Amino acid sequence: MLLTACSGERGAPASKGTKPLQVPFVEVADASGARFVHTNGMSGEFYFSEIIGSGVALFDYDNDGRLDLLVLQGTPLVAAHASTAGAAQCAGRLFRNEPVATAGGAMTFKFTDVTEKSGLCSRGYGMGIATGDIDNDGFVDVFITHFGAPNQLFRNNGDGTFTDITKAAGVAGSGAWGSSATFVDFDRDGLLDLYVANYVDYTITDKRKCHNYTSARDYCAPTTYKPVPGILYRNRGGGKFENVTGKAGITRAYGNGLGVVAADLNADGWPDIFVANDGNPNQLWINQKDGSFRNEADIRGAAVNADGAPEAGMGIDIADFDGNGTEDVFITHLTHEKATLFVNLGAGQFADRSAAAGLYVATSPYTGFGTAFIDYDNDGWLDIAIVNGAVHVIEELVRARDPFPLHQRKQLFRNLGNGRFEEITESAGPAFALSEVGRGLAVGDLDNDGAADFVVSNNNGPLRVFLNKAGSVKNWVGLRLLTGKRDAYGAKVELRRKEGVTLWRRVHADGSYLSASDPRVLVGLGDTPGIEALVVHWPDGQSESFSAPALRRYTTLVQGSGANLERR
Repeated sequence: MLLTACSGERGAPASKGTKPLQVPFVEVADASGARFVHTNGMSGEFYFSEIIGSGVALFDYDNDGRLDLLVLQGTPLVAAHASTAGAAQCAGRLFRNEPVATAGGAMTFKFTDVTEKSGLCSRGYGMGIATGDIDNDGFVDVFITHFGAPNQLFRNNGDGTFTDITKAAGVAGSGAWGSSATFVDFDRDGLLDLYVANYVDYTITDKRKCHNYTSARDYCAPTTYKPVPGILYRNRGGGKFENVTGKAGITRAYGNGLGVVAADLNADGWPDIFVANDGNPNQLWINQKDGSFRNEADIRGAAVNADGAPEAGMGIDIADFDGNGTEDVFITHLTHEKATLFVNLGAGQFADRSAAAGLYVATSPYTGFGTAFIDYDNDGWLDIAIVNGAVHVIEELVRARDPFPLHQRKQLFRNLGNGRFEEITESAGPAFALSEVGRGLAVGDLDNDGAADFVVSNNNGPLRVFLNKAGSVKNWVGLRLLTGKRDAYGAKVELRRKEGVTLWRRVHADGSYLSASDPRVLVGLGDTPGIEALVVHWPDGQSESFSAPALRRYTTLVQGSGANLERR
C-alpha cells in the first residue's frame, strides 16, 4: 500500500491562546510497508535484558534525500550468549524510503526491506544505534551495540551496501552490555570520534531472583548489578579507532549508562558529553580541550534532581527549549520519579525546573524511555515527545492476564513559550493512546513536507511510524549543514526572524534512547513572513553568515561558502 505524502508550510511562535490542531499525528507503519515486530526473547525467567531493548534510527544511507529506517531486533537470550550469537541471520531490518508518484501527480512513499541486499546485518541481541560519517566520504556509517555479543561498526560503501569493519576498527567493545552511543568530534580534528555508554555487568547466568511489593516475581532493578564504565574511542583515520577512555579520564566516574548526548553545554566551543544513568547520578563530561574530560555534573547542578536524589535516567535530549541560546537537558525516568528538565542558567550551570515547567505531575505515572524536543506544530517553540513503557510488572495488567504487563501510553507536551508545557496527548491522535512497551524514538521528516515525523520501537511489539499532519500548516526552513562532505555534528544555527525571538538549533543525530535521528535542522517559523539573518557556528569555532534560505524547502549549507565571521 502506498502512502500519500504531504506538502505545505510551517511557522513561528504562536500565541499562547492558539489551540493545537486536533489529531496532528497518524500512525502509518503498515500502510508505508514498515512492517516489523520486535521480540525480546522472554521465556518466563525474568532475564533483565528482556526489558531494555531495542533502538531505531532514521538516516539517509543512500544520499537520495529521503530518510531510511533501521530497527534492531532481539534474539532468544540463550542464543545471545552463545559464541555464534546471531551469526546465521540478520537480527535487525533496514527499510529504504522509496518515493512513488501517483497517477494524479501527488508524491507518495513506501518502505522496502533491503536488509540482506545492503549487508547491514546486526548479529546479536540488538540494543542501540549511532549514525555518522567516520571517514568524511559523504556517506553515513552505522554503529550498533549489543547485549551478549560484540558491538558492530558498518562502513557505508556508497553503493547501497555496507561492510562490517568492527575488527579492523577496534570498536567491538570490552564484552560489556552496550547501550546508547554517539559520534562526536571531541578533539576538533575533523574526524568523528565515538562514545559508547555501557549499562551493567549482567549475563543470563546470573540466577538471582527479585520480587515486587506483592512478593510476586519481577525484574530486578539495575542497582542490583555492578555498573560498567563507558568507552571513548578516538578516530585515528583510515577506519581505525583508539580506545582513549583512561587517557581521557572517563573511568573516573561511571554509572548504569542508558542515554547519551554530545553537545557544547558550557558554550566554550568544545563538545561535552552528557550521560543519563539508570539509578546513579548523571555524568556531565566537560571537555578540557586537551583530549581529556572532567565529570562536573555535581558542581553544575545536573547530577541529581531538585531533591538531591539520583533518578533512573533512560532517555535524554538536549536543545534550547526557551529560546535564550543555551542548551537545556531533558531526561526521562522511572514511574513515580517524573521526568527532569534541567534548565541551563548560562555557561553550563543547571537547575531542575521540572515542576515549574508543568512536567512533574504529568510524567510521574509513567516510565519514560525515548524522548525528543520536537516542534510538532512549527510555531518556533520546541515541544516534547515521550515514549513510555514500564520495567516492573503492572499489577492490574497481571490480573487481566496480560502476557507482558508493562505497556503504557505515549505523551506529547506543547511548549507554551513561557517556560511551561501543557500535555496535549489526548488530542495527538488515536495512535498516541496505544498502550505499548515503548523504548526507542527517532525523529525526522519522512516525507520532506517540513513537518517532524517520528518512529517508535516497542519492546516485544510492533514498530510504529507517526506522520505529522500539523507542522505543514506553518512556515518552516529546513537546513542540512555540511563540513566538507559530512553532516556538521555540533554546528549551531542562529536564525533571526523578522518577527519573534531568535531561534537556535543544533545539528545532531544522537539522544533519545538507543536511537539515532535525522541530523537535518528543521526550524518552525510560525506566521513569520521571513528571515532577517542566518548565522552558522561551525564545530571548529568558525562562524559564517548566509543569505536567508527559501521558506518551506530544504537548503544545504557548506562550511566555507558563507561570509566569514569571528572564531570561537
